[in-house]
Amino acid sequence: MIAGIVCEFNPLHLGHQHLLQQVRKGGADTIVCAMSGNFVQRGEPALIRKHLRAAAAVDCGADLVLEVPTPWAMATAEIFARGGVSLLQMAGCDHIAFGSERGDTALLQQVAESFSASEYDWLLRRFLDGGITFAAARQQAVGQMLGDVAASVLSQPNDTLAVEYLRAARELGAAMTPMAVQRVGAMHDGEAEGGIASGSYVRRLVWEGKLQRGCQFLPTVMADALCWEVQQGTAADVGYAQRAILAHLRKCGPDDLAPYDGGGEGLYRRLHDACRQGRDLEEILFLAKTKRYTAARLRRMVMASWLGLVRETETPPYARVLAANEKGRQLLRQMQDRGVPVLTKAADAAVLGGAAARLMEQEGRYTDLYGLCREKLSPCGEEYRTSPVMK
Repeated sequence: MIAGIVCEFNPLHLGHQHLLQQVRKGGADTIVCAMSGNFVQRGEPALIRKHLRAAAAVDCGADLVLEVPTPWAMATAEIFARGGVSLLQMAGCDHIAFGSERGDTALLQQVAESFSASEYDWLLRRFLDGGITFAAARQQAVGQMLGDVAASVLSQPNDTLAVEYLRAARELGAAMTPMAVQRVGAMHDGEAEGGIASGSYVRRLVWEGKLQRGCQFLPTVMADALCWEVQQGTAADVGYAQRAILAHLRKCGPDDLAPYDGGGEGLYRRLHDACRQGRDLEEILFLAKTKRYTAARLRRMVMASWLGLVRETETPPYARVLAANEKGRQLLRQMQDRGVPVLTKAADAAVLGGAAARLMEQEGRYTDLYGLCREKLSPCGEEYRTSPVMK
């Protein structure tokens, strides 16, 4: 059994370690993680650079970690899931595992399948016309079709992502058996419960200067990496790059922001007006946010504009290796034998050409800007100087 997990590990905490352990106990011979790189879905830089998080994942039970490229990692749940699942498909995964608040695989499958119904599209448009958020409209549409119990899974973040993974697998024709692992400990964004805290709570402790407290909720290898990053001044936070981002936003006209308004609803104009008034990023988000437009969506727009984010294809054009052990290397050889475009060095993308070469060139620029999100700034070129971590 080759089991895949789509993840961020920002940072990898004890709940994530539990997930890896349960997947192994569930019969997985090989575990593949498709993990976000240096930027994550919230529209923020990852606290710890991607290769250190990937190495910790291998130490905690994964065999191979592939990078979800930034244009998919820092996107809506649907696009994030599609990018991650496509990488697991490249790796030949026959199972897909995920944390779940409800733990009801059949119900999650039912909700995922409902998104393909024509009735769903009609209901979604009707509820969106009422001025509510996309997430709320989707939940109401599913409730109308399947009932309140089914719709309730879309009120939980892990279950919502699980539905998107199953939907992506269905649309991509990826034959993967779902493995729902009951989430334990703290819920999404929650404080510690049963010795397990959420990633957002750990990040908050770090930036409040409570590093040792935060490290209590991490496996030792991840705690050591986090302490090293903080001590070296290389842990990332968007606050360090705030003036650079504000300078960019103040130079933008409305049309410059339009390409990053995925909804096509004129949100870019509202964001532009907020950028003209706001004195910091939080104030800009506050001024632009409404009942319909969430802060997460706005943060992604701001960060995507600063990075100059480009997504040219529906799925990533290569599988880039961040970390692997011997079992993972064996799987990589099998992938290469099947003709999968595997990258172990960033420079190899030039050989592939086309979309692969362009994406890697863009990733290099994104990482250069990630270097501005640290207390101790790093020079350009880190993307090409860093090799996969082979255990």
